[in-house]
Amino acid sequence: MNKSQIRKKILKIRKQKKIKKFIFNFNLILNILKKNKVSGKIIGGYYAYNYEIDILKILEKFEKKKFIVTLPKITKKSQMNFYQWSTNHPLAINKFGIPEPISENVKFPDILLVPLVAFDKNFNRIGYGGGFYDRYIEKIRKRKKVITIGFAYSFQKVKKIPTNNYDIKLDFIITNK
Repeated sequence: MNKSQIRKKILKIRKQKKIKKFIFNFNLILNILKKNKVSGKIIGGYYAYNYEIDILKILEKFEKKKFIVTLPKITKKSQMNFYQWSTNHPLAINKFGIPEPISENVKFPDILLVPLVAFDKNFNRIGYGGGFYDRYIEKIRKRKKVITIGFAYSFQKVKKIPTNNYDIKLDFIITNK
C-alpha cells in the first residue's frame, strides 16, 4: 500500500472506533526524558483533531511540573511554529478547523509530542500528508536537540511505511498498549 492508501484505511478505522479515552502512564514519558538526559523544559504539544489522541491531560501535568507548554500554529507558506500556551488560555480556530494558540510568543520545544495517522516498527510515521511536522522537525534540529514522541493507538501500527528523503523518523512512539 502507498501512503495515501494507508492514511485512508487507518483514518477510517480511527473514525469508526471513536475512542474517547487514552490511558497513559505519565511516568513513562518522564522516564524517556530522564534516560535521554533532556534538561530543557519546553514541551511542544498538539490539540487533538479528527479522532487523534487527546493529550491535554499530559500537557496539564507538564504545566504543573513547570514546563513551558507550546502548541503549533500554521504560518505562511505552509510552515509551522510553536507558540507558548497555557491550558487556561483561549485558542483560535485555523483554516483547517484546528485550535491554535493566539500567543505570538514563539518557543522551540525540547520535547515534541507528535500526532500521527499510522506508524511502523521503525518509527516511521504518516500524518495527514502536508509535511508540516517533517519540515518543522528538520528546522528545529538545526537549532537544538529535540526528542520526538508520537502518540497513537496500537491499531494504527502497519507493517511498513513507504518513506522518502523528506520523511523524518520519530524517536519514540507511545500507544495504548
